Amino acid sequence: MIKYAVIPLGGLGTRLYPLTVETSKAMIRFLNRPLIEFIIYRLIQQGVKEIYLGVSGYINYRNIYDYLGEGYRLSAKYGLPASFRVRYQPLEDSVGNADSVRIVVEYYGLKNPLLVVQGDTVFDMDLLDLWNYHVGKESFMTIVLKDMENIEDIKDFGVALLDPDMRIRGFIEKPKRLEDAPSRSVNTGIYLLSEELVSLLSTPEILEMRKRGEMDFGKDIIPKLIRENRRVYGFKKIKYWFDVGTPKRLFEASLYLLRNLDPAELEVTDTWNGVKFQGSSARSKALHKEIISRAEEKKLIFEGDVLVGRHVYIGDYSRIRDSIIDNYTIVSEGSVIEGSIVMDRSYIGKGSHIVNSIIGRHVKIGENVFIEGSVIGDNVKIGNQSKLIKCKIWPHKEIDPEVVIENMAIK
Repeated sequence: MIKYAVIPLGGLGTRLYPLTVETSKAMIRFLNRPLIEFIIYRLIQQGVKEIYLGVSGYINYRNIYDYLGEGYRLSAKYGLPASFRVRYQPLEDSVGNADSVRIVVEYYGLKNPLLVVQGDTVFDMDLLDLWNYHVGKESFMTIVLKDMENIEDIKDFGVALLDPDMRIRGFIEKPKRLEDAPSRSVNTGIYLLSEELVSLLSTPEILEMRKRGEMDFGKDIIPKLIRENRRVYGFKKIKYWFDVGTPKRLFEASLYLLRNLDPAELEVTDTWNGVKFQGSSARSKALHKEIISRAEEKKLIFEGDVLVGRHVYIGDYSRIRDSIIDNYTIVSEGSVIEGSIVMDRSYIGKGSHIVNSIIGRHVKIGENVFIEGSVIGDNVKIGNQSKLIKCKIWPHKEIDPEVVIENMAIK
């Protein structure tokens, strides 16, 4: 059984800018809690005993350690054994996700098979199935694959060239046309490493690759293993998988899980039609009851699937469709939120419209503001009657009232 997992957390998360300018991508708010908690929950519920975080860089380390610590908080929340631990990569610079795993392996003296999961993915699969498949194939490395349907889903990933028995013979990176792809099976970045591969990461040959900066699993290690005719196999029994490394995919994954996860996994305590409410305190429950009552009186309109966090206020004559509203957010009267995420402790002024956008944490939006197709960083202030279309606004910026901004990044 798989008992140890490493989650590499290097890089700046630039694809998610401006949400990750000051925040580790693993700590991005996802369904009203940090993304990394979703990943770890999926692992621990299937018997993983120890989580090793391959943190690189101050922002990654600070954000994650301050939230997770040594894992005691998660132990208490999920009723885990006292032996459960979260451990961290020591302060040694890594030059790729494989190097991050190598550092963790050497520092903690790990010699067992390891599961490697990237820090910007959400997924669900049976780890026992993966383990049995890996053992049955006598695999040196097993790569979890996901079948995609169209080129828009495929073109940003490595696509596997497969034998009939699922042995991987190579990858075509980011094919531009569907006909250029050897299959529809993309690399999810979830790997099961054999004991032999774990040991290989510390050999002189691999350390020479490190000197050349060649320590990425996808670009360097996997091609090397395939060239050497190692037994690298693909595994495709996965319920769902999302790379949430861009704002678009972050929203798509959020809405999919909102529609498909069990309410308990979403920490939902009340439901009404397609609306799911979080929060179990007396104050939260009273707010749920009040919001539902006003919705039944047609003073509020909810459409599609909506997640409402703890201690959220929604003013009368507002309309919310297919959106996620995080904790302690205030949505003032007459506001419209469609196909969007509003992160925690934000304020939406009267009559404002948020469409197909992601609003960061602690954002204050004035009255009669229109925002469409935009990503707003943390702690931004947006003046009354302004209009933002297809914009990215970096944290702590102030947008003057009555301005119109289109197709711009304000840094």
